[in-house]
Amino acid sequence: MDTARLAQALRDGDRRALARAITLVESTRPDHRAQAAALLAELARDGREALRIGLSGTPGVGKSTFIEAFGMHLIGQGLRVAVLAVDPSSARSGGSILGDKTRMDRLARDPGAFIRPSPSRAHLGGVARRTREAVALCEAAGFDVVLIETVGVGQSETVVAELSDVFVLLLAPAGGDELQGVKRGIMEAADLILVNKADGALLETARRTRSDYAGALRLLRRRPEDAPGFPRALCVSALSGDGLAETWQEIGTLVAWRRAESHWSRRRAAQARHWFEEEVREALLSRLRDRPEMRALMQALGEAVAAGQRSPADAAAEALAALDQARAGREGDRSA
Repeated sequence: MDTARLAQALRDGDRRALARAITLVESTRPDHRAQAAALLAELARDGREALRIGLSGTPGVGKSTFIEAFGMHLIGQGLRVAVLAVDPSSARSGGSILGDKTRMDRLARDPGAFIRPSPSRAHLGGVARRTREAVALCEAAGFDVVLIETVGVGQSETVVAELSDVFVLLLAPAGGDELQGVKRGIMEAADLILVNKADGALLETARRTRSDYAGALRLLRRRPEDAPGFPRALCVSALSGDGLAETWQEIGTLVAWRRAESHWSRRRAAQARHWFEEEVREALLSRLRDRPEMRALMQALGEAVAAGQRSPADAAAEALAALDQARAGREGDRSA
């Protein structure tokens, strides 16, 4: 399917076209990358936007269960929901289980939902490298809310905040005290903290945990984009559905305030700049990897560093100098 036809199929809400487009943007083949860039440029002119909600939390906190319950709640409100779930890739084999979709059986069968698991492929920060582009495709396909589920690795998992309009952190009952709550990193990025599994025998424990984190949030420095009373800590139960309506109401309150105060547009602009710089970094690394002469130099320098003959900083400086020299030589050939 050519780019124009694929773009039109996405605009028409074709789910198979959306799956194909995400596969295209995730591909590393040079011809696919060129097609993906053309497709994203074509769709960007439409200006469609969805509410992007990032969700993170430790493994076993119930992210997939919460997403299914919350997604069904949103569909009940008449909204279309896309879920981008990122699974960790093996450091040994490079493979991923991609099992989140099987945990969301009810949501996966609903025509108002689209679920796409993707491997992290060792990309740091809890998301896949092309998740941002997958979000843009979901927006172009007319989804109202895009839920971005991260791999769930801990304090360093903050890149999702650069993808989302609202960042939700899920915690388990007895997941920490006030001291844990004021630790820097993922806590500072959260807009809402949800203590999940607040039901049955864990209800009182969940309430105490919520209270601890609510106190901790008052000690953190307030950000310009924080509405009065935010960040907030709430109790929810993905099993019973308690707290889901309140969570959606609080998200709506925060989004409305950010739009009214122009933080929404400024946040989106800052995120676009961040990903522009990331693309430049990745392009530079790609040039080091893809050119035969640079690949040979990188191999030689890597062996010298491994043998203790060169320092990493010194070897990196030589590699960058060689890249600059190669570029200058090509420019000289063109001018001649």
